[in-house]
Amino acid sequence: MADSSAPAPPDAPNPTDRPVYVIGGGPGGLSAAYALRARGIRAVVLEKSDRVGASWRRHYDRLHLHTTRRLSGLPGLPMPRRFGRWVSRDDVVRYLEKYAEHHELEIVTGVEVSRIERTPDGTGWLLHATGGRELTGGAVVVATGYNHTPHVPDWPGRGTYTGELLHASAYRNPQPYAGRDVLVVGVGNTGAEIAVDLVEGGASRVRLSVRTAPHIVRRSTAGWAAQYTGVLVRRLPVGLVDRLAKPLAKLSVPDLSAHGLPRPDTGLYSRVNEGSIPVQDVGLIDAVRNGRVEVVAAVDGFDDGKVVLADGSRIEPDAVIAATGYVRALEGLVGHLGVLDARGKPVVHGARTPDNAPGLYFTGFTNPISGMFRELAIDAEKIAKAVAKANARDADRQVSRLPA
Repeated sequence: MADSSAPAPPDAPNPTDRPVYVIGGGPGGLSAAYALRARGIRAVVLEKSDRVGASWRRHYDRLHLHTTRRLSGLPGLPMPRRFGRWVSRDDVVRYLEKYAEHHELEIVTGVEVSRIERTPDGTGWLLHATGGRELTGGAVVVATGYNHTPHVPDWPGRGTYTGELLHASAYRNPQPYAGRDVLVVGVGNTGAEIAVDLVEGGASRVRLSVRTAPHIVRRSTAGWAAQYTGVLVRRLPVGLVDRLAKPLAKLSVPDLSAHGLPRPDTGLYSRVNEGSIPVQDVGLIDAVRNGRVEVVAAVDGFDDGKVVLADGSRIEPDAVIAATGYVRALEGLVGHLGVLDARGKPVVHGARTPDNAPGLYFTGFTNPISGMFRELAIDAEKIAKAVAKANARDADRQVSRLPA
């Protein structure tokens, strides 16, 4: 695995001789780099931190993949059986390190790309990076991650709140909160798991602030992982999946309406298309039913040292953990290219490139119910195939321009 301050050789006159730059050394970037290398295409991974898998290293201690080990391996290297069915955060990091080493990927750490633009001759891409570097690539794969920049809502009074307020990205384990009253804001998978972690770790009181009741699914039922169902229904019509999911939910998940978590009004797959993935139960259902996690209204703001909830009540927890998600933060990198939608997400992903930006690929910016790692692996192969095809076309054009 290379680690140098000069990641690219001098520009070559033939665009197909330029490397493909992969921005991001997480699972999406590493799998894309391997798939490209397997097709004989030089791929250089640019990672802004000092090690691969940086975002995974920052996750809370108890985190495990919600997808099975067998369906979470990246191309060219399965995850070891010793990791178990639900792979831990630390084992994911070990796997990514081994993946980069095993495939001898060309990775340059400590390099952050701030802006991508077309080369003046229009044949490639110019990357502006740390230290004034300007790198020229034949194609670019953006794999900076779905969970890139922590987002905390601009709640009224947030700036003057003097209590402990942190984003879930800063949470590691429940030890600092033993014996304390904690409010967790947000009932996605992260918020739900942190709430359970706090209860099991000895917090005196745990409240979970919910704006919209989520769909909750069992991670596994009689050995059948929820991911398997996600894979099976991935390409089915949204309405059909919604109808199928409703009776299954009633059979597998108890009604928690009396505890503040009613069944959602909208269908499960409709929610997925809106960007809301079902919450996989890792103890939340039991914790809510037995009152160890109390569901409260959404946070409206902060006032006089208290948290103001949407139902008008005011509470005064010892700490507030905002499990309020992330933003992709792609605007500075590619926003000027017209390749993002109104929500800041790429207009295409995988093997497709924007019509106005050929050679610019995105991976890891969807959150599929079939599993992020699985889809990253599939996208990597598709991207490599598309780049190889584009290179072949460019090579043919070069030949056709040669004098007879």
